Amino acid sequence: MKIVIIDYGAGNIQSIKFAFQRLGYEAVLSKDAEEIMAADKVIFPGVGEASSAMKKLRESKLDKIIPTLKQPVLGICLGMQLMCHSSEEGNTQGLGIFDVDVVKFSKDVKVPQIGWNQITNLKSDLFKNVKEKEHIYLVHSFYAPLCEETIAEAEYGLEYSAALKKNNFYGTQFHPEKSSEVGEQILRNFIEII
Repeated sequence: MKIVIIDYGAGNIQSIKFAFQRLGYEAVLSKDAEEIMAADKVIFPGVGEASSAMKKLRESKLDKIIPTLKQPVLGICLGMQLMCHSSEEGNTQGLGIFDVDVVKFSKDVKVPQIGWNQITNLKSDLFKNVKEKEHIYLVHSFYAPLCEETIAEAEYGLEYSAALKKNNFYGTQFHPEKSSEVGEQILRNFIEII
């Protein structure tokens, strides 16, 4: 099983690598297009600001590679947001994999949302053996609204997409690698997706 974490200078890579090590897998960090395309599973991490992260993807030409991948791909946090059509953060054009635009939380709630929250309305194999209302860990100021591709929801002033899926592409707004046993189960489920 070859798991590749896309290296484009925007990620909390170590915690993701450690999470896979705990599951018995060695994930490789790579910016090489051929290595990414040859992987069994691809992780698209992201921490930081959307427009500068997207700029790094374009500079490395990974913006052209990621949407063409055929194996299961998991975008985490900003990685998921960059897989969307666009983001209000830095008025950024995304990869257009998920047909939804990322927007900023209203001024009615404190941003960023930091900490534990519950996920509900779980759909897809990504949440096999995960119960409704389990707690996951989030840090974000922007969110993907509910849409046809929503496979999990969370609530912070309003209901929003905690996870998305389209074909072989999955995205979690939360950090599975920081979400304790629930997060480990979700990563294990991702590894087992055929």
